[in-house]
Amino acid sequence: MSRTKVVIVGAGFGGLTCARRLAGKSVDVTLIDRNNYHLFTPLLYQVASSLLNPSDIAYPIRTVFRRSKNVRFRTGEVVEVDFEKRLVSLGDGTRVPYDHLVLATGSETSHFGMDDVASFSLGLKDLPEAMQLRNHILSCFEAAAAESDPERRARRLTFVVVGGGPTGVEYAGALSELVRLVLVKDFPELDMSEVRIVLVEALDRVFSMFREDLSEYAADELRSRRIELRLGVRVQGGRPGALELSDGEILESGTVVWAAGVRPSPLAEALDLPRRDSGRIVVSPELRVLGRDDVWAIGDIASVVEEGNEIPMLAPPALQQGNLVARNIVALERGKRLRAFRYNDKGIMATIGRKSAVTQVGKYGIRGWFGWMAWLVLHVAYLIGFRSRLAVLIGWAWEYVRYDRPVRAMVRAHGPKPSVPDGSCRFRLVPGRKRRQRTEQSVEHEVIHG
Repeated sequence: MSRTKVVIVGAGFGGLTCARRLAGKSVDVTLIDRNNYHLFTPLLYQVASSLLNPSDIAYPIRTVFRRSKNVRFRTGEVVEVDFEKRLVSLGDGTRVPYDHLVLATGSETSHFGMDDVASFSLGLKDLPEAMQLRNHILSCFEAAAAESDPERRARRLTFVVVGGGPTGVEYAGALSELVRLVLVKDFPELDMSEVRIVLVEALDRVFSMFREDLSEYAADELRSRRIELRLGVRVQGGRPGALELSDGEILESGTVVWAAGVRPSPLAEALDLPRRDSGRIVVSPELRVLGRDDVWAIGDIASVVEEGNEIPMLAPPALQQGNLVARNIVALERGKRLRAFRYNDKGIMATIGRKSAVTQVGKYGIRGWFGWMAWLVLHVAYLIGFRSRLAVLIGWAWEYVRYDRPVRAMVRAHGPKPSVPDGSCRFRLVPGRKRRQRTEQSVEHEVIHG
């Protein structure tokens, strides 16, 4: 008798947790993701601000399951699911059979329909975007150092961050520290008082998910770090070099970082499954997709409603849902009753910068140095692998003691070399000065990878 086949699509917090929970069980698991690493997204902004290396927060998935005989991983992108035949089709034409399908593809950046802004703004949702943003910021300072025109230099040194949630606030604070503590020493020819960091938030306060006093504390901390706040105004549109706000202000800037919202991954829309107005897939209390007993959805792609509201798109709910789905699949195999999901809210936390963070657990809140220490300890604990924890701790300690951020190399990936048929090698000698020709493919690759 063949063993039950479980296919998990997405190796984020929810998908990876589900696969790890099923390791060693009497099922065969195939974990599929477009990347061969698990990304610790809460620290992504530190890669973008030159504090951490990409490898510090990206852990190889195959290493996680090196000792798991029943878990196999493969890279690929799901393009279609045949629910009747129980087959998952990948972009390379491969079809993977399943008895249970777990959808955990997460979310992507949402520009709320403003395609003009999406065309020139920089995101902070995945590793290539973080590396591209890091390179872009450093390039702005290099260009400003060589710029003689005051207006063009001011535009290069103006940075707009859209979104007053954890991602936007944490990156704005990290960017301010990069400028004030590090780049001020690297660029003596620049007057750092010309640098402007502007944070735009549509609501009337930052960190709206926190208590009002913690939100006010965060705003005061941002202002003390020379970050200008534009609260209660929305982005209405823009063009490269200028951003239009709802109050009529035009922010002239060569850098717009978009951290204002997310939406479920495109797979949720591509599959013929019930969805809510938010675009998230409707699931039962046991996290099975409505109308599909063999399909499960977890994390940002799943719509779980408690007390009339959808559970937010955060890592803790995805972790808990991944655990529950794994337990429910095992329970089905053993003929036991399924458990309903109930979110255990352990609190929220976010940092503003050095010695400054806010933590809220229920009615209780911690801010300042103690909140910062709690933030540090928890984030290190959730990292995968001893090497990652050690590397992050060393990076933080170095920055704290030396006021330095060592990851400031502007490295850009070239496009893949063209394949040569029959395994032969071809060389072409061109007399005179050499000039590298960039194909459309290589240009696209450089844009994606910064």
